[in-house]
Amino acid sequence: MTQANQGNRVKVHYQGLLNDGTIFDSSYDSDPLEFTIGNGEIIPGFEDAIVGMQEGDKKNVAVASEQAYGDYKEERKIEIERSQLPEDITPEVGMVLQMDTPNNRTLYVTVVDIGEEALTLDANHPLAGKDLNFEIELLEIMG
Repeated sequence: MTQANQGNRVKVHYQGLLNDGTIFDSSYDSDPLEFTIGNGEIIPGFEDAIVGMQEGDKKNVAVASEQAYGDYKEERKIEIERSQLPEDITPEVGMVLQMDTPNNRTLYVTVVDIGEEALTLDANHPLAGKDLNFEIELLEIMG
């Protein structure tokens, strides 16, 4: 049988769990995830786990934070004046906001603290600094 390798387009079902067993993502209630191995479309540790699998194979894999969303970086927290928010937004802790960067990229930030005059926003990915676990099922190698 054919094994999945770099450059192959594959279709997988997966479930992602934190170390405490909390499910943070799953494809089982939707369409399978489709990507090309080696294109950097998904986290490196997940991608690496697919290499060598055959259609129909299932596996459980632990992915260290460095091979997932990276370490949590305190310097990715920023403070902005409340006046910088559009008037129609009432900030709440945990709210995710969109910001445009100077180089025209969209950045998603989470409100982590609300003061009288300023907000603290966190630009780290919500899973940064976390080791992840995946249950993976390789459905198809498309070429």
